[in-house]
Amino acid sequence: MESRKVRASIDIGTNSVLLLVAEISEGKLKILEEKQEIPRLGRGVDQDRKLHPDSRNRVLNVLSDYRHYLEKNYPSSVDHTMVTATSAVRDSLNRDQFLNEIMEATGWRVRLLSGDAEAETTYKGAISVLKDRSHRFAVLDIGGGSTEIAIGSGEKFERGLSLDMGSVRFSERYLKQNPPLEVEVMEARTAARKLIKENHQELKSYQLVGVAGTVTSIAAILLTLDFYDADRVNGFKVKRGQISSFIQEFSKMIAEDIETKYAPFLTGRGDVITGGLIILEEFMSIYGFDELTVSTGGIRHGILI
Repeated sequence: MESRKVRASIDIGTNSVLLLVAEISEGKLKILEEKQEIPRLGRGVDQDRKLHPDSRNRVLNVLSDYRHYLEKNYPSSVDHTMVTATSAVRDSLNRDQFLNEIMEATGWRVRLLSGDAEAETTYKGAISVLKDRSHRFAVLDIGGGSTEIAIGSGEKFERGLSLDMGSVRFSERYLKQNPPLEVEVMEARTAARKLIKENHQELKSYQLVGVAGTVTSIAAILLTLDFYDADRVNGFKVKRGQISSFIQEFSKMIAEDIETKYAPFLTGRGDVITGGLIILEEFMSIYGFDELTVSTGGIRHGILI
């Protein structure tokens, strides 16, 4: 039983479900615990526009496990847990059914974020964990179903944009072979380039910050970590050339071999990591960014703030 007042947040994404436990004081977070599971809620949503029963059950099991964990270790946080959902739930025709299932199984009411709200929440969470917050930032959040571009100055969010491209969505739509064909990789690149250029933003003099699993996983690999260490991943610089090298390598490997070679960081991501990196490289190329700063913050941080 903990004596401190703590809060928890859960981010139900298209690919992962993330738990954060933190103390909050004057809008600042002291992170106590983070957990990640990859139940792939958004499998097939891009094509069917429905959340599959198996996918829903996997997420419900994760949420139930998280609730039991909080009840045992941080009981005061259970009734104050904020649960959010994003692209996969937002795009599905049976989302109300799923949100009701979560309420019945856990007692938690889910806040469904719009694309704009997702961008703002991501920005606040991403910047909150950086040591130097004095720059103008462009925060890039490549999720499973959507990609958010959030722009601001220091801790102040200014504007955001949500694009219907993500690691799961693009992998299911374009990278259908295992490993993907060269023509499939080119189709994914062309689609990403088209979406980014159609929604062009003015980003000169901005520092690029990357969040979410595509970016943090690659950072952990480049750091040659044995296990995920948020303190070391946070603030790490990733070069565009390193992203290009990973795409070349992964596009010639089957998903199972990617997960084996780069466990534990790409476990559950082997079939979608290439799609996420293609989006990342195209964004950096179009805007002329040679590197990005990795942030381990995100929606789960921003929603508590």
